[in-house]
Amino acid sequence: MSIDFIQKIKNIFWDFDGVIKDSVEVKSDAFEQLFLPFGVDVARKVREHHEKNGGISRYDKLPIYLDWAGQDPSAQLISEYSEQFSRLVKQKVIDAPWVFGILNYLKSNYKKQQFFIVTATPQQEIEDILYQLKIAKYFRQVIGSPIGKIEAVKILLNRYNINPNQAVMVGDSISDYEASKQNLINFTLRKTKFNKQLQERLDCQMIENFYNE
Repeated sequence: MSIDFIQKIKNIFWDFDGVIKDSVEVKSDAFEQLFLPFGVDVARKVREHHEKNGGISRYDKLPIYLDWAGQDPSAQLISEYSEQFSRLVKQKVIDAPWVFGILNYLKSNYKKQQFFIVTATPQQEIEDILYQLKIAKYFRQVIGSPIGKIEAVKILLNRYNINPNQAVMVGDSISDYEASKQNLINFTLRKTKFNKQLQERLDCQMIENFYNE
């Protein structure tokens, strides 16, 4: 499908991993590496869960994974693992390939449309990544965790007085879809190898890249 649909919408809420950068696998590798000391089976289970539950904050996933690893998911331990995870992924996300066509789309349209990022990546981390990638200027505002995606979209709609009919969420996970539906905005799914079940389940606009065909 072409990008004509999103080009006609005034306001775009972008997810980051899997939509701007092809970085989902980077985070899968990092979760697997973190939990490999607890055994191959645990590490594989963690990886599979992460890939099936994209768009959810690491702060929500880590208690589950630590419990599987037989560890007490205390606030301190979750914080320690979150910091380790950040060290493993940050530069690799920056170095990950761009989703085909996205950089040109952002450069060509950010003055014609209003762009926002809504992501499960922690706020400071996503801001640092955007700064290092030199694309921060393309986005009116960026909201990361601990604010959830449903609340983030709601905040931005209200703050910028956006008509939901003139907004679309572009994402690759069920959390992105739920954020759009709860806020009554359009949704476009970016198709990846990790969301084939979603592709079958959802009745919505879908796109693989951001070049006009």
